[in-house]
Amino acid sequence: MRRTKEDAEKTRQTVLEAALTLFSRDGYSLTTLSRIAQEAGCSRGPIYWHFESKDDLYEAVLAYSQEPLEALVGECRGMKSQPLEAMDHFIDRWLTLLATNRKYRQSFEILLNKTELTDAMSRTLQRERQLTRSIIALFEELITGAITEEMLATAEDPAKLGLLSYTYLMGITQSWLFSPKLFDINRERPFFRRRFWAMLGTADLIGDGGDKIANT
Repeated sequence: MRRTKEDAEKTRQTVLEAALTLFSRDGYSLTTLSRIAQEAGCSRGPIYWHFESKDDLYEAVLAYSQEPLEALVGECRGMKSQPLEAMDHFIDRWLTLLATNRKYRQSFEILLNKTELTDAMSRTLQRERQLTRSIIALFEELITGAITEEMLATAEDPAKLGLLSYTYLMGITQSWLFSPKLFDINRERPFFRRRFWAMLGTADLIGDGGDKIANT
């Protein structure tokens, strides 16, 4: 019985990987369950065993591919006592994952470039909006903590700065995914980190190499 459960989970994982590949490459509309089954090396039966519909599978694929991002959010929440380090780590890790983690990169490719989001995807939209709000709230909380501890001096609303932090990262992400040859995202990580701190009015916190040079 245990072997059967292990086999079922392995099949589910194979289907998720196949769907992730096709959704990110060909988009939601052109990816059918038959094509996913062919990519996974199985019939459509196992797909329907694990997923109610194509929409259900799509939602599961996004949840699967965003595991690294959700882990990063949780990791930085655990660094609340070090708000500057937490924000710097979040930015550096976000960009590093884009450059090195296929699953992470494909999640953005699907959402930003390969899917026409409609009301029919209400569950998926709700989940994605919730994740977006959690990232913005994380930055707001870290910025508030840095201001309270007098590590950051700004008259701006932390909630607006949290939103700005998220849109800054998403802008870089969208630009790079749209035209990867525009810049080397891994090589430019130190630059983007420095400009983030300059945006918050603390350009002296990050050195030319991108490393933290001051703990305030």
